[in-house]
Amino acid sequence: MTTARRDTYTPETLLSVAVQVFNERGYDGTSMEHLSKAAGISKSSIYHHVAGKEELLRRAVSRALDGLFAVLEEPGALGGRAVERVEYVTRRTVEVLLAELPYVTLLLRVRGNTRTERWALERRREFDHAVADLLKAAAAEGDLRTDVDSRLATRLLFGMVNSLVEWYRPYPGADHSQLADAVVHMAFDGLRTNTT
Repeated sequence: MTTARRDTYTPETLLSVAVQVFNERGYDGTSMEHLSKAAGISKSSIYHHVAGKEELLRRAVSRALDGLFAVLEEPGALGGRAVERVEYVTRRTVEVLLAELPYVTLLLRVRGNTRTERWALERRREFDHAVADLLKAAAAEGDLRTDVDSRLATRLLFGMVNSLVEWYRPYPGADHSQLADAVVHMAFDGLRTNTT
């Protein structure tokens, strides 16, 4: 008796392959054929797990966004002075980015061409607004400079954080907290009213 080859892919492992292919080829440049070849399974096997390519995209960017929004609900983001909270959120954002690097990379590359991409961009803006509000509150409390517009500071801060997806390559034994601390120090040593 011969047994048929069993599909060993789970939705999670399929998602991981899809994210890798989306990051390599771009979402728009990826077909279901590309995904099936990369996964080593038939297109019908993929459709067994998901409705299509856009569902994979939604799951992937949701994973990144869920990690970022969860940071805003952590105790370190909710209590204390605003400057301490925004530094905490920045540090944790870097840690989430590094822990979910392929997923956050994909999130940062969406351009708004599909309903899912537009949804992801809107969620990213919500996150950015939450951080901008913390920066404004820290300036109002006298801990951050008031001569730098909070929207500009937010863009510069996330420009630095988000650039990690372009150059950072994890290596065995990497200390992600060291990189997160460096980002926080570089950003907030320049934004604080006193750096003592």
